[in-house]
Amino acid sequence: MGPQRDAVWPEEGVVRQFPKDGPRILWRKPIHGGYAGPAVAEGRVYVTDRMLTPGARLPDDPFSTARVAGKERLICLDARTGEQLWLHEYDCPYEISYPAGPRCTPAVAQDKVYFLGAMGDLYCLDARSGRVHWSKNLPREYGAKVPTWGYCGHPLVHDGLLYCIAGGKGSLAVALDKDSGKEVWKALSAKEPGYSPPTLVRLHGKERLLIWHAQALNALEPKTGKLLWSVPLAPKYGMAIMAPRVEGDLIYAGGIGGAAVVLQALPNDQVKVLWKEVVGETESRERGLYPVNMTPFVHQGVIYGVDQEGMLRAVELKSGKRLWFTFLPVIGKEEDEDYKGAGSGTAFLVKNGDRFILFAETGHLILAELTPQGYKEISRAKVIEPSNAAFGRKVVWSHPAFANKCAYIRNDKEIICVSLAE
Repeated sequence: MGPQRDAVWPEEGVVRQFPKDGPRILWRKPIHGGYAGPAVAEGRVYVTDRMLTPGARLPDDPFSTARVAGKERLICLDARTGEQLWLHEYDCPYEISYPAGPRCTPAVAQDKVYFLGAMGDLYCLDARSGRVHWSKNLPREYGAKVPTWGYCGHPLVHDGLLYCIAGGKGSLAVALDKDSGKEVWKALSAKEPGYSPPTLVRLHGKERLLIWHAQALNALEPKTGKLLWSVPLAPKYGMAIMAPRVEGDLIYAGGIGGAAVVLQALPNDQVKVLWKEVVGETESRERGLYPVNMTPFVHQGVIYGVDQEGMLRAVELKSGKRLWFTFLPVIGKEEDEDYKGAGSGTAFLVKNGDRFILFAETGHLILAELTPQGYKEISRAKVIEPSNAAFGRKVVWSHPAFANKCAYIRNDKEIICVSLAE
C-alpha cells in the first residue's frame, strides 16, 4: 500500500489515457504461483512464489488442504531490466486451501527485506545480497495452527519493530526487534487469527496499532502491546482480511457475510460505534460495504471498495448509506445489483492525483474517476492473463506495485513491468 500505507501513489507524469494498443510492457520475467504482490524499493523488485516439486500438482479443488510439496521463494529483480539479482528458496510443503503460493507482500526497510510465507516461515534478509540475517517459524515458535488459507497478514516495519500476526494463545500479535528477531512483546488470543495485516494509524495525535482478528477489531499501544480497546467484529469463515482504514477520527473495517463497523475514536483511547452490521442479523443489507480480497479506499467521507458480490460501491463513511454501485471495473459490464456471477470479485484501488488506478482480477488496468456522484471510466487495458482458478473463473488476486512511473504486476506464470509514463 506504499511507504505511507495509504494506497496513494504521488507520482507525477503518469499517463492520462492508455494508448490504443495498450501501455508498453518493458519486461517480463517467468515466475511460479502466488498471491503476494511485489514490493519495489531502491531500484529492486522483490516478489515471492512457490515452485512445485517435480511430480507434485495442485488439487483440482482449491479448497482442498491435501499436502502439496514445493519450495517457497523470494526473488530479487532489477526494477529497470527484470534481471534476477538473487534468489532465496526453502522447502515448504503446503496443507492449506488455495495452495498456489505465498500471500504476504515482502516488507522492505532500509537494508533489509522481510518475508512471511504461507506456512508461517518468517525471514529477514539482506536486501542487496539475499543473505539471511535471521528466521523463525511462527507456528512452531508460538504453538499456533496455520490458518485455513495460510498466513496472509503482511508484516509491518515501524520504529525499530517488526509486527506480525503469529497466532497461538496470548501471541496472536507479536512485535519483534527488526534487526535480531528477538521478541519485544506479544498480545491477544482468538479462536482464529484472521488474515488482516497489522495496521499502524494515528488517532488524536497518538500512534495506535490496529489488529483485526476473526472475532474483534483491537487497538494496541505499539511500543508495549497494551490493549486499549476491543470491538467485536466477526466476518464469516474467520475472513478478517482488509486492513482497517482511518480518516480523521473515524475507523472502518468490514468483511464477508455482512460484518462491518465504523467507529469514532475518542481522545481518551476509547471508541464510539457510529454504525455496525453483524453476520446473520438480516439477510439483506441496505447499508455498508463488505469486501473480500481487497482493502477499500476512504476519501473525503466516502468508502470506495469492491463488495462481496463483486461490484464496486461507494458508501458514506459516517452512516453506511450506499451511494452507488457498478460491476464495470470487475467484470467489464453492468449488471443488476442481485447479479451472482462475480462473487468475491476483486479490483485493487490506488489513488494517483485526481483519479484512481484500478487493477481488476481480469488482468485489466483501469484509469477512472471515483466521486460521491458516480464512477467514470477513462481508459482500460488488459496487461496480463488471469491464471488462478476461483469460483469457476480465472483471476489475478495479487496487488500490483506502483513505482518509477510503472506498474509491476504478477500472475502465476510471470511478473511484468508496465510503463505508465506519459
